Amino acid sequence: MASLSISSLTFPSNSNLTKPSTSSTFHGVRIAHLSPTRFPSAWSVRASSSLSVVMMAKKEEELKEIRAKTTEEINEEIIDLKGELFMLRLQRSARNEFKSSDFRLMRKRIARMLTVRRERELEEGISKRLSRKLDKKWKKSIVPRPPPSLKKLQEEEAAEEAKESSA
Repeated sequence: MASLSISSLTFPSNSNLTKPSTSSTFHGVRIAHLSPTRFPSAWSVRASSSLSVVMMAKKEEELKEIRAKTTEEINEEIIDLKGELFMLRLQRSARNEFKSSDFRLMRKRIARMLTVRRERELEEGISKRLSRKLDKKWKKSIVPRPPPSLKKLQEEEAAEEAKESSA
């Protein structure tokens, strides 16, 4: 249950309607929660901080995994993830069931891969301008191919058709 209180509010007189007035003193709205909290605030802070530590650990593991890959492997995985992201957009537009959290996860993963790729370019001494030129060339050289999830679906459909034709 919450209470709502409005502190002092004064309006200018009618004679000052044409001029902007500075005599209005509105101090804001205060919302006070009357119900007792379930958990002590210190406990909830500790729980959220430990959760953030776990999330950081997962990100660090993922970054170590990405850094262990070669640049070519990273490029291939970026292409695959972008294809998966495209498939998710198609599912959303067709109003099929999908997990909306996958969008964020894939975009974050792609961003991490691109970051590692740029870190390697910086180690090699490639300038930002040259990096963008190389990126444009790389994007033009990409051969369109179906993402791994679509390949998997096609293989499953082919297996079902083979099973139906043999039965």
